[in-house]
Amino acid sequence: MGRLFGTDGVRGRANADLTPELALAVARAAAGVLADRDGTGRPVAVVGRDPRASGEMLEAAVVAGLASAGAEVLRAGVLPTPAIAHLTAHTGADLGVMISASHNPMPDNGIKLFSRGGHKLPDAVEAAIEETVTGGDAAGPRPTGAAVGRVRDLTDATAAYVEHLLATVPRPLTGLTLVVDCAHGAAAACAPDVYRRAGATVHVIGGEPDGWNINDGIGSTHLGPLTEAVRAHGADVGIAHDGDADRCLAVSATGEQVDGDAILAVCALDLKERGALAEDTVVATVMSNLGFHHTMRDAEIAVHTTAVGDRYVLEALRTRGLSLGGEQSGHLVFLEHATTGDGLLTGLTLLSRMAGTGASLAELASVVQRLPQTLVNVPVTDRMAVVESEEVAAAVNAVEAELGDDGRVLLRPSGTEQLVRVMVEAPTQEAAEAVAARLAGVVARCS
Repeated sequence: MGRLFGTDGVRGRANADLTPELALAVARAAAGVLADRDGTGRPVAVVGRDPRASGEMLEAAVVAGLASAGAEVLRAGVLPTPAIAHLTAHTGADLGVMISASHNPMPDNGIKLFSRGGHKLPDAVEAAIEETVTGGDAAGPRPTGAAVGRVRDLTDATAAYVEHLLATVPRPLTGLTLVVDCAHGAAAACAPDVYRRAGATVHVIGGEPDGWNINDGIGSTHLGPLTEAVRAHGADVGIAHDGDADRCLAVSATGEQVDGDAILAVCALDLKERGALAEDTVVATVMSNLGFHHTMRDAEIAVHTTAVGDRYVLEALRTRGLSLGGEQSGHLVFLEHATTGDGLLTGLTLLSRMAGTGASLAELASVVQRLPQTLVNVPVTDRMAVVESEEVAAAVNAVEAELGDDGRVLLRPSGTEQLVRVMVEAPTQEAAEAVAARLAGVVARCS
């Protein structure tokens, strides 16, 4: 078995890489590592899933694993990942388990874990769970009789999450017409109701999950159908979620696609105006476009930059006492209201900004003037040798001096393959491609 945990939990092809046996073992191990063992009571776990077909099988395995470890299991059913994080905190549970592969295609699935309070796990805790599973200790003690865990449905789960979201809306969405794309995923369970109750007129696409159609040509990774629906309905805006609704992208009334950088900038400006942006600082990853950084600089908002991954955004927010961060992909974290990325919360905040200003999404998003960007994946024999190469460093320094404040270079070794990713931003697409090709040649030569 390779490394169990990736950047966002355990993920793989359901019933091949991610088997029911592995799901059961992970659940038992998580109960042992995360549960309250101070003798004050039976550990409690909240379990949810997205609607993909394999989720039914894996949910049964996870629930069995938790109950066999003596945990009380609160089964929340089909809900977004951020709903499970919220319910873990809301119920005072010791851990939360979400069964989802997010934006991945239907054959994949995954297990995301939350600790007490609804927080994603730090590396050390993931390592402890992984060691328990791979070391064969996941069998652990087996309670019997009255000590065996019980399972019950959390019947008010959806209502509790919806009420939580509605309490965050600073302004009603009255007068806005939107199309929401639920990706035939978990958002279908609550997103249309949330946006309607917040005051918007709502049209829905991707809202009929059948277990097999999640993310299939629709959702935040396929914005074409949403763009067409926005035009067909004459809507003010389109909101796109992924399979587990932890991300949000948008489409303007004129069909312009609005990415996470622009949404993050719009939300940061909104929070700053309301005096709710902690330290007048926002957290972004190294992949955020230089145009985003220029917008924040002009607004006197500082940017703290992290490695790629919403877990690193979350870590920076928590350790630095900040309130807002996000990624280009549409994962935004509003730490005052959520412990993880929440696509519905992001959508509500963006729509509220539109309602409050009377501006169109295109007008709001225009504050970020994206620089043309090119990404080249260079196959290498030793990616770490490239990172340490003085010739590569000299080439990067020369290009950065050439571009000045009008461009940016990022070289990043792949975490899983013998590849080095060369990303270049420049004033024109032609310039970005030319510089990227030049650097890619240096990288290939020095590998």
